Amino acid sequence: MTKNIAGLFCGILFGLGLTISQMNNPDKVLAFLDVRGEWDASLAFVMAGALITLATLQHFILKRQKPLCDAEFHLPKPNNPIDKRLILGAMIFGIGWGLVGFCPGAVLAAFGDGKIEPFLFTLALGAGMMLFDWFDKAK
Repeated sequence: MTKNIAGLFCGILFGLGLTISQMNNPDKVLAFLDVRGEWDASLAFVMAGALITLATLQHFILKRQKPLCDAEFHLPKPNNPIDKRLILGAMIFGIGWGLVGFCPGAVLAAFGDGKIEPFLFTLALGAGMMLFDWFDKAK
């Protein structure tokens, strides 16, 4: 139960941060990605603030024996290879983000705007995930 409440709190905090910084606004994101046109650098400051916060807090959090709401930390394996699947997935993610201005996390916060675009993006995202699953199993 505590884990669910912590997850809900973190999700609400994340959504508020995305909304306040306008990272759930595809026009703002696309203006950030338009470095040759009317570039809006404000999201760079949002990302820098997030990285500074993570780097600072992670140092103290990982000194603990275990996390507050779980038996152990679940960290990535140190020797995870950078393979073709990772690179291809990152490229597809970046192209999708650059075309429409949504990423999977921010689109959830955009649902509250009442526009159709976040729902269409989510349908396309789900279809892409199902296609990947289908192709991956066909190997």
